[in-house]
Amino acid sequence: MSDGHEHTGHEHVPSRQRRRFPGISSRTYEHPADRSALVALRKLSGFDTVFKALSGLLPERSLRLLFLSDSVRVSDQQFAHLNVMLRDACYILDLEKVPPMYVNQDPQPNAMCIGLDEPIIVVTTGLVELLDEEEMRAVVGHEVGHALSGHSVYRTILLFLTSLAVRVAWIPLGNLAIMAIVTGLREWFRKSELSADRAGLLVGQDLQASMRGLMKIAGGNHLHEMNVDAFLEQAEEYEAGGDLRDSVLKILNVLPRSHPFTTVRAAELKKWAESRDYQRIMDGHYPRRDEDKDTSVRDSWRESANHYTTHVKSSKDPLMKLVTDLAGGAGDLGDRVRRGFGGFTNPSQKPSQGPETGPETGSSEAPGDDRPPRDGG
Repeated sequence: MSDGHEHTGHEHVPSRQRRRFPGISSRTYEHPADRSALVALRKLSGFDTVFKALSGLLPERSLRLLFLSDSVRVSDQQFAHLNVMLRDACYILDLEKVPPMYVNQDPQPNAMCIGLDEPIIVVTTGLVELLDEEEMRAVVGHEVGHALSGHSVYRTILLFLTSLAVRVAWIPLGNLAIMAIVTGLREWFRKSELSADRAGLLVGQDLQASMRGLMKIAGGNHLHEMNVDAFLEQAEEYEAGGDLRDSVLKILNVLPRSHPFTTVRAAELKKWAESRDYQRIMDGHYPRRDEDKDTSVRDSWRESANHYTTHVKSSKDPLMKLVTDLAGGAGDLGDRVRRGFGGFTNPSQKPSQGPETGPETGSSEAPGDDRPPRDGG
């Protein structure tokens, strides 16, 4: 694509010029956890069998016909402002073929990029009505990032495995094996959302708009009642608060979800936007697509391992602190275990007198979040 704006007639879209990234590789914005989770998924026993079977089985043509017949296709004649955003996002990330985009009637704010052979972008009316122009631009860039990274293939398989599990029950792996693959796919997809959020920022080039969009997805269209700094403080409190019981509950709460929690996404994106890596990209220093064939899998693994090591060491989560203590051979570890889970967040706490009563009834468990994903991506 020599110039993505030739399709729109706009020299600058919409009112200010944005930096373009010719030949950009998806490695530029992919979160290290995204790449490592995908590599781990591919190594999961049975994944190749399921992937090959479903690649030939899934009715992708039927899926395309469904959106064509029961949604509104974005074009110069329909949702023209979204069409301009889509072409602009493809221009900025140098995606040669603009994927078809549909608006689907659904009050739930959501968006997705699916498709095996070619990606399709779908946004709901709930999302279109919730976000302003710059917030929506970040979401469109988010989905184009999914397309450039090739995420649509695995997202499509995840959709079919979770919603059409009965139809694939004949695959000789057993339901437990299939659920293991679904769990692996969800873990990867949650990480891939962090990558796509970065792509959305590269397209919109407006951190405040990205933050506002995530806040609205979490709290609705009451922007005058919300504050970005206070929203980010929630992420800090979520990570650092509680004891080991809370750490376990966090894991249990996130397992059934296909998307990370919104405050966590906002904090991760802000951290990346303030990093030297982001500034280098904006200055034009980033990996090129034509260099992808020369990249080393070992280097990707090393980068992911370094990321996780840094994350564990800097994390304020009680469970991550325990991991650090174990690695460092903390002398008071045994004593803290004997004092109970609460000891991990309050080392100075003295053992209580009398028999332990344990947590109050109903306070030690929280239901898993089985609501539909609300992520704008």
